[in-house]
This record gives sequence, structure tokens and C-alpha cells, in this order.
Amino acid sequence: MDPLAPLRAPQDPPWDVYLTGTVFLDIIFTGLDSAPVRGTESWARGMGSSPGGVANMAAALSRLGLRTCLAAAFGDDHYGDYCWDALERGEGIDLGPSRTVPGWHSPVTVSMAYEGERTMVSHGHEPPPEEPAPDCPPYARAAVAALAPGKRAPWIAQAAAKGTRIFADVGWDDTGAWDLAGLTDLAHCEAFLPNAEEAMRYTRTNCPRAAAHALTDHVPVAVVTLGADGAYAVDRRTGETAEVPAIEVEALDPTGAGDVFVAGFVTGSLAGWPLADRLAFAGLTAALSVQEFGGSLSAPGWTEVAAWWRRVQSVADQDPAALRRYAFLAELVPATARPWPLRRAVPTIGFRRSA
Repeated sequence: MDPLAPLRAPQDPPWDVYLTGTVFLDIIFTGLDSAPVRGTESWARGMGSSPGGVANMAAALSRLGLRTCLAAAFGDDHYGDYCWDALERGEGIDLGPSRTVPGWHSPVTVSMAYEGERTMVSHGHEPPPEEPAPDCPPYARAAVAALAPGKRAPWIAQAAAKGTRIFADVGWDDTGAWDLAGLTDLAHCEAFLPNAEEAMRYTRTNCPRAAAHALTDHVPVAVVTLGADGAYAVDRRTGETAEVPAIEVEALDPTGAGDVFVAGFVTGSLAGWPLADRLAFAGLTAALSVQEFGGSLSAPGWTEVAAWWRRVQSVADQDPAALRRYAFLAELVPATARPWPLRRAVPTIGFRRSA
């Protein structure tokens, strides 16, 4: 499904979303009953591997039907070859601006999922110079950027100057300053999507909703994720506010859920949906992702969305208000869908192609 089909025109940019960042090889151990104990050996009942890091976001966007372009450095080892092939051939992501770096080892993250949480161990070598953004980013409808306190990424301003809409998230501020002035590239962004703790620290407020309103002094659209309570958003330009509760699911692994949430919100934004629909869709895609293991492995596509929508309508005593919240899906999802729940095959490294 192409969510932007009604909007496409011959003069449009070749890509819907541009991304840049570091691709990790993620190795995910599943089926652990508890955290590993020092001095003991733990056996996992399942294991999968997939591209991680910025690849989580790229896969989530591509599975939702957006034409996605990724600029990243790949190691010239087997891990790098696997990640490149999985993204380009498996997910249909354009890697034209990406490159393979001779002699550079792919960074690796081992994730252990248990009790709905995860523990991760990562390893990587010093990234290559100017990794990974090109000097001049390609023109796209939108780009997703990870802001870093005190650091400017020149490509963000260059992309915004071309008319690319920038959607940004942010990580934890290890400096403890929590100074919005340090997020210099926020001035080029259309939307900012921090979590509640980050939003309150940056705005010096004690309420995530108040923080969202305060953030609109710096960016047109502020979206604050509230964890189990859902998300709250404010659009300064239209005056819209929206709050959507989280969907209750059995969370197996939260890896990549934040990336999937952003991908869902970007999809709705590019399609021109109302703020409440964008927020509900982002929350739904994130909820679907935590029911699967892994980052890019768990990102849902339209088939999963359609299967969920048809399933919840068949549940007896369903809350009518909840159904109305997602009624916009009726005109979007494919006419047919596989039965719910869905289970995906978990890919891994090591299998040879048959002759």
C-alpha cells in the first residue's frame, strides 16, 4: 500500500524520507526467563539477527509504504554485507548515498529480551571520517534526525533549505544541562518527539502536557510520548491538541518501538492526516511492534495494521469510543488481511542460498 498515492505528482522528490546514521548488526536472544546471572550460563529459547540502529527507523518507514533513502557507512565484513542485503533487497530501501568502508568492522549490539524489557551490550570501532552523512543530502519530502546536545549536523539545515520537512527525536543528555539552546538544529525542524522525561527536563516543567505546549515556542509540532499512558501532541500552526491513550498489549520486546512510533507519525504527517489520527496511528504501530522480538524485525506493515483493525472490530463488548478513535483506518487498510495474531519468520545469519 502507498499511503501517499493520492498526493503524488511528477515533480515530487524521488524519496519520501531521508535518513542517515549508524547501522548496527543486532543479535537478539529471546525466551530468557530472567536476566543473566553472573558466573552462570543462560540458554535462550530463540535467537534472531537483523540490521539495527538507524536501520530500525528505515525498515519501519519502508514497511509503511514510504520511499526511504538511507545514507550510512557499512563495514566490509560479513555483517556489513548481510545488513546491506537485508535493507536493500529485503526491505526495498535505497542505499544510493551509503557506502562500504574498507577495513571497518560493523558495530554490533547483543540484546537480551526478558520480562518485557531488554538488556543490551554493544561493541564498535571508531567510525570512519564524515560517517555517514554525505556533503549534500538528497531532496526528500521529509527526513528524520536524531538531535545531539551541543552538536550541529550540517545536513539538517541543508535539507530544510531544500524544503524537506525535518522530524526530530533526541537521546538522553549525559551532560545534565538539558538546554534547548544546545539543540541548535531544532530551529530547522517541523516536529520534535521527545519522551515525557526529556520534554519536562528541557522545558523545566513538571507536567508532560505543559512541556509539549512549551516546546511549541521552539518547533511547530511537539509530540510527547507518555509510555503506558500514550502520547500528547500540540500543533502551534493549527491550534490542534491531541491525546491518545496507549493500546494495552503484551510487550515482549520494546526494542525499536520509539523508532516505529516516529515512523507512524511521519507517515500520517506526509499523508496530511489530522493530528489525532497521526498520533493514534503512531501509537498503534508502536504497540504492534512490541509484540514481536527485535528492532527492524518487529516493525509492522499495512498487513499487520489491517489484521489488527479487523480483529478488534470482531471482539465482543469492544469500547465504541476506542473503535471510533481508529475508524480512519477503515478507508486505508487493504481489503483483505491475514488472520490475527501474525507471526513472522525470524531471519538470521548463516544460511546459504540453495543452488
